[in-house]
Amino acid sequence: MEQKAKRIGKFNIIDIIAVILIVAVLAFAGWKLLSRTGVADLGEENMVKVTYVVKCEGVPAELYETCQEHLPSPLMASGALVGGQIESVEKEPYYVLGPDGQWIEDPDHVTLLFTATTETPAGEVLTTKVGDQEVRIGKTDYILKSEYIEFSDGTIVDVQWDVPEAEEPAE
Repeated sequence: MEQKAKRIGKFNIIDIIAVILIVAVLAFAGWKLLSRTGVADLGEENMVKVTYVVKCEGVPAELYETCQEHLPSPLMASGALVGGQIESVEKEPYYVLGPDGQWIEDPDHVTLLFTATTETPAGEVLTTKVGDQEVRIGKTDYILKSEYIEFSDGTIVDVQWDVPEAEEPAE
């Protein structure tokens, strides 16, 4: 013989629990949705321009001119544009150890210094990211990638954050 659930008015206890669970799930989903849009709005208003330099050593010399033809070039990561671009490239000589133990310039290779800019949310004080890669001085496995240019094992040698100065109160 089946027992009937205890009834309160036209609802039984199971109906009341189901309604409470549905309301709780809807409230949680609404809270998450509202908090996510609030963070996105703050991030759009408080962006910081970041300029960084990536050093790529031992690059074939002919790639310097090819890179110059394709600049500026938008930054990419994982096959998608990530905001920002490679602005310029400079070349420096690349040195190798000669047979007499002295450093000599390698005529077939150069060192390229790429300058890139991007914008990142000001709230991300501890981490500046381009795509999934962190941008910090001394990082040695940086992959610099755009639609036409890609170099791996670059070293970030300089990072500048253009933080807007706080407005001083009027006297």
